[in-house]
This record gives sequence, structure tokens and C-alpha cells, in this order.
Amino acid sequence: MKFIERVHKFEYKLNDTDDQIIEYIEQNKQSFVSQSIQSLAANLYTVPNTITRLSKKLGYDGFSHLKNSIKEELESTKAPEDSSYSLIQKTFELIDMERIETTAKILHDAKHVLFFGVGDTADFCEIMVRNLRVGGKTAIHYIHRHETVHMIDQMNQQDVLFLISLSGETPQTLEIAKRASEKGIPIISLTHFTRNSLQEVAVINLYCFTPKKIKNGYNITDRTPIMILLQALSQYYWDHF
Repeated sequence: MKFIERVHKFEYKLNDTDDQIIEYIEQNKQSFVSQSIQSLAANLYTVPNTITRLSKKLGYDGFSHLKNSIKEELESTKAPEDSSYSLIQKTFELIDMERIETTAKILHDAKHVLFFGVGDTADFCEIMVRNLRVGGKTAIHYIHRHETVHMIDQMNQQDVLFLISLSGETPQTLEIAKRASEKGIPIISLTHFTRNSLQEVAVINLYCFTPKKIKNGYNITDRTPIMILLQALSQYYWDHF
């Protein structure tokens, strides 16, 4: 996983000092890989331990691992792969068990859990309703917008809305998110690993890696990564609740 992807994945852990260090690294990658942790700390008016902590927040073993990984990025000329295997591998890298644990607890503690997705993602909502039912939790999914809107009108801050949208920009999904957000209902989002509007209103952002793919006018985006993430969440829920 690239440095900037790790920053996106773990941004919920980062503070202002971390952001300053990250910005410096992004702007000075070529010189960064030859710097010692002491010289980097001096340039940033901080201490080495702060940089080490940031490295570990981003999932590296330490500063040396961070520096060597960025060096590999700079030297790599390999083109991105779009095979099913590479998408699955990338999704496994994106699974953050801290986020999975937090999400499972929110689902368990919620009075009502409402799932919503448009088109093909609606099928995954149904799967999650069933999976939570296996764990003894009642959840709801409506196909029609007006039923979902009616349910949101009955919900409150003790409930949770789980939205699935690969782009994070689906108009119907954003409409539902806005309505729930105005009522203070916590939102969990599952999207493709990219910056999007939906993640801005969610309290928890879950990601899979499945970029949109069109062939002969048909959407042939690989949905396997969605199932991998949802299965990881479901398995954690079954094991702990």
C-alpha cells in the first residue's frame, strides 16, 4: 500500500502534527529517503518519537520501514493492476480491524439498524441484514426510497444508518445521508477507496478497493471486494456478539 493510501486509511488517527509531517514527506519524497529521523525531526521542529509514532499509526513497523517503503514507491515503475486478484489483495490491505471492531460495536448497540444501497449494492444490504440476524440482531433494508425515508423519520441518535455506495456520490444515497445527518443519526459508509462526499457525513468510513469499470456500455465493476469487507465485519460480529 502506498504512503498516501495509508494516510487516507488511517486519517482518523492523525492529529495536526501528524498532518504537518505527512505534508513535508509528500513534498520532499526524494530527499526524505536519505534523511535520518534526527534530521527530519529537526527540520520539522519536533522530536524523533513523534515521527516513530506516526509511522506506527500508518501501519509501518517503524521509521525505517516507512522510509524504505517510500523508497520502493519512488523506484517502482510497475503499472497498477486491475485483475480480480489485485483488487482482492488491495481490499485485504484496506481492512482495518480497529474500524471493524468499532463498527460491530455500533451495530450491536444500536436500537435500529437500517441499510440502504441503490442498484446492485442493494443485494449486499440484504446480505448484511441476514448476517446480523444470524447474530441475533434485527436489521432492516427497504428497496424503495419512500419506505427508507419513512423509517429515517422514525429513527433517532440511538439508531444507525449503514450506507453502501461504491462511488460515494450516488444522488439517492447522499439524499438519504443528508436526511439522517440532519437528525443526528450516526452513519456508517462503505465505499471504494477514494475521497467522496459520503465519507464526509459518516462517523465510520469502511473501504474496499473496486474502481468502476465499464465495457461496451455495461458496468462490469468487480463486486467481490465488497463481499470481502462485509464478510470480515460479519465474522467479527458473529465471533464477539
